[in-house]
Amino acid sequence: MNEISVVIPSIPVRPGMLAQAVTSVKDQTLLPHEIIVEMDEDREGAAATRQRGLQKVTTPWVAFLDDDDAFLERHLRSLLDHALEQEADYVYSWYNVINGTDPMPQFFGLPWDNEQPHQTTITTLVRTEIAQEVGFRQGSMEDPNGGGIEVGGEDYVFTLGCMELGAKIHHLADRTWNWYHHGNNTSGLPSNWG
Repeated sequence: MNEISVVIPSIPVRPGMLAQAVTSVKDQTLLPHEIIVEMDEDREGAAATRQRGLQKVTTPWVAFLDDDDAFLERHLRSLLDHALEQEADYVYSWYNVINGTDPMPQFFGLPWDNEQPHQTTITTLVRTEIAQEVGFRQGSMEDPNGGGIEVGGEDYVFTLGCMELGAKIHHLADRTWNWYHHGNNTSGLPSNWG
């Protein structure tokens, strides 16, 4: 039995992007048990929409993908193999930036360090029980690296929540998905719908 569910939050104004994302999941060398597409019809934002999808997952592992990005064919196989080899609970790889520049190049290949956490993306593979316990919420929090700086985005808040729960986080220094930069990026906020 395939051990992974893929959760994709989406918005009604991006059916073409969603189709590309879903196709990239269907083209995996390790097919998931299911693809859960959760549509944000009420402008609740990515965090609430992703949370609804996460609540439906029954497999041991959950992978997340935004509707405007795409997995490379080996993404799920690479992350699951790495998680099992490293006995990790949370694995993130890296990306190819399409039509833009990498906003976080300094973190590629840098091993995860609980003492110096940093922003990753939401395109991760996580043990479902941990992901469901942490959940997703929109908002910001104080950066654990100090300085009283507020950091935002449900992806970083989720990562820090997994870390605080004791998840073993590991970075796979490989580019296994495409991050598309385009004029329709919403940063997960319904106020940014075009």
